[in-house]
Amino acid sequence: MGKKVVFAYLGTLLAFLVLDGLWLGVLMGSTYKALLGPLMLEQPRLLPAALFYFLYVFGCVAFVVLPALASGGWQRAARLGALLGLVAYGTYDLSNWATLQGWSAGLALMDMAWGTCLTAACCLLGYGAAHRVRG
Repeated sequence: MGKKVVFAYLGTLLAFLVLDGLWLGVLMGSTYKALLGPLMLEQPRLLPAALFYFLYVFGCVAFVVLPALASGGWQRAARLGALLGLVAYGTYDLSNWATLQGWSAGLALMDMAWGTCLTAACCLLGYGAAHRVRG
């Protein structure tokens, strides 16, 4: 199972970096900047960003990918990934909407939808990477 865990983690992490990078950097960067204005830094802080990705992907692998590999298959990986994404991004976005002046309902809903889809897709790709490995 050791090799499968490594491939699960690396597959999930690579998927997150690529997909979230495209979302934040290419597709929605200007939208977030327009919605958040002065709340956004000119350049993100790399250490907290890296810590987020490493920690979140660890959670994806522990709570979604490995249980799906053990029983349930790719459909379980997609469903549990979507649920984890909704809970995690919902916690973040709803807390921000409740406490930050510049956080709107529209922003919260958009980001929660993205987190749900992103986490489902990345868990599915991590599952696929690990599923193809023998031993």
